[in-house]
Amino acid sequence: MKHLIFAAGLALAVALPTAYAADEAPKTKKVCVDVQGKDGKPVIDPKTKKPKQNCKEVKIREKHDGTKVPEKKK
Repeated sequence: MKHLIFAAGLALAVALPTAYAADEAPKTKKVCVDVQGKDGKPVIDPKTKKPKQNCKEVKIREKHDGTKVPEKKK
């Protein structure tokens, strides 16, 4: 009986993560910001002669429209 419970639990543990993996990856976009020095001016990369940038991948949040909250009756 213990083996049956263990086997069922193991099968469930393997099946659940694969069900959630079917969802698509979140939409992202790349956001870059110029690096600024202590004096407030952008730092220039000596090799490329362009401003240095810090870039990150950011999730795009979607705005969901909801229904209007009903007013209370007096």
